[in-house]
Amino acid sequence: MLKLRLLIVEDEREQREMLSGFLQKEGYQVFSADSGPQALKLFEEKSFELALIDLKMPGMDGLELLPKLKKLSPDTQVIVMTAYGTIETAVAAMKEGAFHYVNKPIDLQELQINLKKAAETHTILAENRYLREQMEDRFRDTTIIGQSKPIQEVLSTISRVARMDTTVIILGESGTGKELVARAIHSLSPRSQKKFVAFSCSAIPESLLESELFGYERGAFTGANRRKEGRFEIADGGTLFLDEIGDISLDMQIKLLRVVETQEFERLGGKESIKVDVRILAATNQDLQKKMEQKTFRDDLYYRLNVISIYLPPLRERRDDIMILIDHFIRIFNQKLGKEVKGLTPQAKDILMNYHWPGNVRELENVIERGMVLARGDVIDVSDLPEFRIPEKKAEFPVELSMAAMEKRHIQRVLEKTKGSITKSAEILGIHRNTLRLKIKEYGLSAE
Repeated sequence: MLKLRLLIVEDEREQREMLSGFLQKEGYQVFSADSGPQALKLFEEKSFELALIDLKMPGMDGLELLPKLKKLSPDTQVIVMTAYGTIETAVAAMKEGAFHYVNKPIDLQELQINLKKAAETHTILAENRYLREQMEDRFRDTTIIGQSKPIQEVLSTISRVARMDTTVIILGESGTGKELVARAIHSLSPRSQKKFVAFSCSAIPESLLESELFGYERGAFTGANRRKEGRFEIADGGTLFLDEIGDISLDMQIKLLRVVETQEFERLGGKESIKVDVRILAATNQDLQKKMEQKTFRDDLYYRLNVISIYLPPLRERRDDIMILIDHFIRIFNQKLGKEVKGLTPQAKDILMNYHWPGNVRELENVIERGMVLARGDVIDVSDLPEFRIPEKKAEFPVELSMAAMEKRHIQRVLEKTKGSITKSAEILGIHRNTLRLKIKEYGLSAE
């Protein structure tokens, strides 16, 4: 296993050598610099997964160095050291992209824990970047777009399960991109050179579902004048994606369970048992747990399919991705429609950012295509959009309040809503837990 490369930036030689010796024993490949300029030179020559930098240094201090390092290597996770443990300097460092901070004199056990967490964060970022590059290379037209935390988690899961030949169920509302996830798993799997067969269980009448999945022999029923292969045979060696799996009947669930367990079936009207090698990916927008309670979905089939589950959040839960998706769709439709649309008017942007998107990404894509078709100039305006029903927002705070006072009130409201949960509150606020703790301390709030 390769050692993680770590750069220590510290102007005090004794402190630098102590940390270097300790971290080498902990298994890191350690480099050191005694100043900001020397650190920048090392960053230009080498790549580092982790960096440990002192905030107070002569010449270029840590706060000046930090954004320069992050610009050279955005994925590098930086922990800052300070003997001046004020809230202001710590908050400033976090705003500039620091992963965490430690106070001097340094608690080596605390440092070790923080470095381990920082290394895990770097690994996830690296996995996601590799996954995006692979998807863009192999699967250029259907890259999963987004940088929000929920989408980062989805990408991380895809990267881990793609090469494992296991069954996956993809959960999420209609229009969230479940088939995209299935195609991404297939394209990054050892089966990528074989067929990917997508089949919607809700698009076919129940009476035809068995023959479509398993095929039929000539003479199996009126009009069957030839043998036909089903989706399982067509997907042999590759991947079969069963969309809207929650819509199939109990009788069909029994037949499907047998194929999932044995990879064997008979064509309709046939007696010969056919063996296939198919990876099954399934998806649904329904609550299968509830359907099991209602006895409309079999427990045994559910547990066979749900070896790994991936939840795709609705667009309203990943609003940070809306503008990224809009820019992506504008690029696509500029090529498709031969237009040169540059973006949205501020009013149009405000409407799209505040809409609740019941149709999710698919609806957003349709809205952007419509807007670009109707746009008279190089921007999409309100008149180019459909009439959205957006509830009026009530003013949360008096206009006389300062930004700090507004922030303090909002954090307190979120803490009350989550009953003091730092983790849940940080997720709602979109900030790191450590940043939230600093804010609580800064404003004299209580998480109780």
